[in-house]
Amino acid sequence: MTVPLDRLGDPAVRAFVTAVNAGDRAAFFDCLTPGASMSDDGSDRDLAAWVDKEIFSSGGHMEVETEEAAGRELVARFRNETWGEMRTRWRFETDGDRISRFETGQA
Repeated sequence: MTVPLDRLGDPAVRAFVTAVNAGDRAAFFDCLTPGASMSDDGSDRDLAAWVDKEIFSSGGHMEVETEEAAGRELVARFRNETWGEMRTRWRFETDGDRISRFETGQA
């Protein structure tokens, strides 16, 4: 069972997932604060390089299974053309209506 995008509780997270699934790089970066950061499996990564490789150049897509913490923690099936599909956990920190940091890794 998946959580429909329009039902995600946090507007910034909803914009993030919508941009990922649309392959819309500009909209993706619009929902982030300047200087936003991220980590993958506990290691900080270069955000721009990571999203280009893992999302935008490889057809990344998220199907949200569950959300917690007012919509700032997700479990999702994430797939791309490089790795296939895997169950992932996502945690978001926000600043106002934008995301300042996200952390992802296998669930």
